[in-house]
Amino acid sequence: MMESIKVIIAGPRGRMGKEAVYMVEKAENLQLTAVLDRKYNRQSLSDLEGFAGIDAPVFTDIHECFSEVEADVLIDLTTPETGYIHTKTALEHNIRPVVGTTGLTEEQLTELKKLSEEKGLGCIIAPNFAIGAVLMMKFSQMAAKYFQNVEIIELHHDRKLDAPSGTAIKTAQMIAAVREKKQQGHPEEKETMTGARGADMEGMHLHSVRLPGLVAHQQVLFGADGETLTIRHDSYNRASFMSGVKMCVETVMKVETLIYGMENILD
Repeated sequence: MMESIKVIIAGPRGRMGKEAVYMVEKAENLQLTAVLDRKYNRQSLSDLEGFAGIDAPVFTDIHECFSEVEADVLIDLTTPETGYIHTKTALEHNIRPVVGTTGLTEEQLTELKKLSEEKGLGCIIAPNFAIGAVLMMKFSQMAAKYFQNVEIIELHHDRKLDAPSGTAIKTAQMIAAVREKKQQGHPEEKETMTGARGADMEGMHLHSVRLPGLVAHQQVLFGADGETLTIRHDSYNRASFMSGVKMCVETVMKVETLIYGMENILD
């Protein structure tokens, strides 16, 4: 019988982190060995609300956690600032990171990739863990070879900190890789209100919507003479991301470099 992958989760009390705890607990091939949190140092996770019966130690100090607890993988679902520190520290302790934080800079990604390859350890950073969302990005890249005019609308809950979303940016980057750069719209177009046309990336426009009641949604609109094509994905709850998190945990054990984006691990 294959030995379980030992997992530490950073940010267990967050909306995504809590789902990740439940996912690891249910998975037969994963074992939760500890969690990293801003509070409750040295308590058991089972003592906290919503985690009855899940017996894993809580650490507030990442170095103590990594030194005292045996782990193969760190799942980090925190913030860009914290996520960068956690990822770097995990690699330094020979632990493979799976990171759902968006907003890391190109310089940080380059540094982490270099460290990952020096250590011979896998590291996966994914703007979106929903498999459907990753397929939406791949399908959009396919369509961009035939439709040069495209706009991206991403819709999220009103507690999201970054705009546009990491998924929208990643989608635009994937489209730009196959699309000849083009400034869309009327050549003399003028905004009568600043921001009305959204963010501009390689001539494409990205629009962000923030409302309570939403979770994570994106549509990519293509236009050509006499037709439009819309590719849309909707996540209605955070459980939708967990199959992707599990896939990344299993995959990161088999690679020895940094992979950015789940589209690079889907066949």
